[in-house]
Amino acid sequence: MTEPTITSRPSAALSPAIRADGLTKRFPAPDGRDVTAVDAIAFTVPRGSVTGLLGGNGAGKTTTISMLLGLLLPTAGTVEILGVDMARHRHAVLPRMNFSSPYVELPHRLTVRENLTVYAHLYGLTCVKKRVRELAEHLDLSRFLDRPSGGLSAGQKTRVALAKAMLNDPEVLLLDEPTASLDPDTADWIRTYLERYRLRTGATILLASHNMLEVERLCDSVLMMRQGRIVDRGAPSALVARYGRQTLEEVFLDIARASGGAASDGGILAGEAADAAE
Repeated sequence: MTEPTITSRPSAALSPAIRADGLTKRFPAPDGRDVTAVDAIAFTVPRGSVTGLLGGNGAGKTTTISMLLGLLLPTAGTVEILGVDMARHRHAVLPRMNFSSPYVELPHRLTVRENLTVYAHLYGLTCVKKRVRELAEHLDLSRFLDRPSGGLSAGQKTRVALAKAMLNDPEVLLLDEPTASLDPDTADWIRTYLERYRLRTGATILLASHNMLEVERLCDSVLMMRQGRIVDRGAPSALVARYGRQTLEEVFLDIARASGGAASDGGILAGEAADAAE
């Protein structure tokens, strides 16, 4: 895999890349009662930063990302991406965004090259063949570019999903488990690739991951979710210190296993106080 050239280009903009306020999503249940998947959360993601969105299964991470993308309409609350209200003008900002998830399958019968070509045209790119060739080189896809996507290994599919996400050089990149199913060497290379991409472009990355070492390496700050709420937030090192633990994984386990609101009430107040002091 060939690494892209690094030329730092930090954003000078002061407004956040992502702003969510009172974001709520409820789904109807068979018994007639609504199930609250995301419960009135509020957060901002500064431009040019990498923010981790953490939580156990069912915490509300995927629903939150889907609302940020405009794939799900919030029951209540607002989302702004790059200063644009996603409820009213999302088509104005979608070309500047992208996402990657190993759990969203590309059309199986199309080859990797065909999939990337289709998406490149959807994003309105010019020089499509050149862009696909560049990404194939950067992400080591050349060996299976002409193989049907449905016949790839899990790790290969993960790399193709990331290539799809990078086609339009997004200013805001939403990543769900970007190194899932990758061997340690390739996963390390992908993390370096993302770090270099952010330095080169000033892009903003929101990262959902269960790999705490990955989060500690990549993320400037972390949002901890539990039962649809943000129960704590802060820099990884600050969270480790606040909970008196040695690693972020130990903090994650403390929060995931907490009963009721034990983690949320004291933790989020401490996190907000730390945010206000910055």
